Amino acid sequence: MPAFVLLMNLTAKGAADIKGMPQRIEESVKRFEAMGGKVTSFHVTMGPYDMVAVGEAPSDEVAATMAMALSAVGNVTTTSLRAFSREEFAAILAKLP
Repeated sequence: MPAFVLLMNLTAKGAADIKGMPQRIEESVKRFEAMGGKVTSFHVTMGPYDMVAVGEAPSDEVAATMAMALSAVGNVTTTSLRAFSREEFAAILAKLP
């Protein structure tokens, strides 16, 4: 399955209910799994992003749907990145003329 990195920042709404964040994370993971995705790691971070999730989705559309669903709730803003494994990257390079 394609891999994705999701960078997230809390909004004012999300920060106002920071204690509810662990429950919201678990609910979001379950929602993503119901869509066929898998979260392989999740971290609360210091620096320009508040949270980083790495996961796999059956398609770009599923990953985009999840990112938009998270943003629509209003607790976080998201930046999505398609991640290529070393093997996928090597296969891409092999196609270069």
